[in-house]
Amino acid sequence: MKYDFIVVGAGSSGAIIASRLSENPSISVLLLEGGPDYPDFRKLPDDIKFGYSTGTYIAVGPEHDWGYIAKVNDYESDGLSRYIRTPRGKITGGTSSINGQIFLRGLSHDFELWKNLGLADWSYEEVLPFFRKLETDLDFSGDFHGEDGPIIAHRFPKSEWSRSQKGFFESAINLGYRETLDMNYPDASGVGPFPCNNPNGIRISTAVAHLSQARYRLNLTVSPNSTVNKIILDKQKVSSLEVESGGDTYLVHGENVVLCAGAIANPKILMLSGIGPTAHLEKMGIPTQVDLPGIGQNLSDHPINFVKASVKDIDDLDTQKPCLQVGLRYTASESDIEDDMLMWMNSYSLSTDYREVETISTQGNLDNQDVDGIQIAVSVYFATSKGRIQLNSIDPKDSPDLFLNLLDTDKDVERMAEGIRIAKDLMESKPMRPLIQNITSPTNYILNSRESFHNWLRTNTVTGHHLTGTCRMGSDTDDMSVVDSNGKVKGLSNLYIADASIMPESVRANTNATTMMIGEKISAHLETNH
Repeated sequence: MKYDFIVVGAGSSGAIIASRLSENPSISVLLLEGGPDYPDFRKLPDDIKFGYSTGTYIAVGPEHDWGYIAKVNDYESDGLSRYIRTPRGKITGGTSSINGQIFLRGLSHDFELWKNLGLADWSYEEVLPFFRKLETDLDFSGDFHGEDGPIIAHRFPKSEWSRSQKGFFESAINLGYRETLDMNYPDASGVGPFPCNNPNGIRISTAVAHLSQARYRLNLTVSPNSTVNKIILDKQKVSSLEVESGGDTYLVHGENVVLCAGAIANPKILMLSGIGPTAHLEKMGIPTQVDLPGIGQNLSDHPINFVKASVKDIDDLDTQKPCLQVGLRYTASESDIEDDMLMWMNSYSLSTDYREVETISTQGNLDNQDVDGIQIAVSVYFATSKGRIQLNSIDPKDSPDLFLNLLDTDKDVERMAEGIRIAKDLMESKPMRPLIQNITSPTNYILNSRESFHNWLRTNTVTGHHLTGTCRMGSDTDDMSVVDSNGKVKGLSNLYIADASIMPESVRANTNATTMMIGEKISAHLETNH
């Protein structure tokens, strides 16, 4: 059978695109997902279904995680390069099935920047209808919010905040930051409750929200445990995909193909297919089909460092209750980038970080880890440091080489340093004193030397899990762009990309909601122009 559309990856964007396209009964859709599928919500594993703690720490088992490992940067710790886990969801719903459920939109500033990069179709006015289409916001309505979309958004009321969340909020107000009730307002800044997509503790992934409503349509075929090895081209057109499932390798055929495998897997699939930077492809012994030097470049993330503290009563910390409730968005001193920083309180912290390679657990839960206090996470939400993704081998089963390059630029590390000092002031402020025993990290010895402080930041920073930009969208004059404003891959007539990988610059927000919006927007274009 030759499908009208083959969608590769049933994640935050792919599940939406397949669901939206199949609303038209005349369009046949094949949705390929490398991980398992759970059509019956009652059989959804608890670490996927419930999101208060497991999502925050992405403590899912290996059957639901692609198992990527990334090099952090070129700064060594104890003479060794640091490598960390970079979890990506291997399941229908993709990373929306394992993430921390912060449903934070990109700011109006972000889309103004995209517009100024030659992407007029991606201004805030153009993307707002698709953000609204996504959601049912239980707290706000009106021109900026949706009322009948599949994703349920809510905020935890102050009456449900933990002691540490209340203390964080009050401390930020005392330091002069303004209160913001709606962090999804176009230019929201200040301290207030995060919008979340986990009502009653249930993680509302795109599998739960979108795919559950579409999966029984006769024109939609969902194929789990099916991995795409490469794309087969005939001149300037995709003719088929090589797929592996259950030990068998076969070809599938479609009039159009939409890659939604994410910022890591999309470049890998493309380069294995001979689509990418010629120099790298030649080095790997792969004949170049389409020379696109931007594939795998421009990797963006939101690096995170922490201020950790012990508490007077460790039994007061409950890992079964929400860990993330309140955030603070602000502009760094002397920064020319508005609202470039975000920090938030974690209602509990663990003695080990799940991202560190040596702490990998096959248990997929928090039961075997010690809660040792609370922490404030500080993140640069408009980083100037860029990483890259390259092939490690020509074997589709091998993971690519990931180089995050976090806190490489002085601009990034200076802003992070200021953020850590602000977070330390918040921890030591009056509203936190009834809870805090003492700050455990970073120590005053580290903070007292600029050189040691910056080195500590660079050798302890971790991924924010917000990988974007490796197949960037751009104008015809942008030589490093991979797709046009409709997601069509340059040089090919029927191959599209539609997920976080096409963001030209990362948004100043958690990336999941914007990735979903991309799925809504590009699916509307594809359906209209089919």
